[in-house]
Amino acid sequence: QVQLVESGGGLVQPGGSLNLSCAASGSTRYVMSWYRQAPGQERELVAAITGFGASTYYVDFVKGRFTISRDIAKNTVYLQMNSLKPEDTAVYYCNADSFRTWPPGRHSTSGYWGQGAQVTVSS
Repeated sequence: QVQLVESGGGLVQPGGSLNLSCAASGSTRYVMSWYRQAPGQERELVAAITGFGASTYYVDFVKGRFTISRDIAKNTVYLQMNSLKPEDTAVYYCNADSFRTWPPGRHSTSGYWGQGAQVTVSS
């Protein structure tokens, strides 16, 4: 059993930055991912990192702006988001899952999920 607790969401102006954190209890061997869900849209993959951080994956629309990382000792995964745009507005969810495919499914529903963190980009 894995429990995930996200923090770091909030309101930011376009061009600003936020850093999301996901503290995990339990095993550190899971693939950790961030997904997001905007109103009226399906939840979709944003970024993922393998068990020991050897590999990372980003969807095209966040490449060069977002960075995923993990601190094994703290069992925490981070998503540093820079140059935020209004279209990045969504609830961001942390996910822990066994290594099934790489990268994880774009609309995966498997594994463990956090409660979500609201990110709003608006002037």
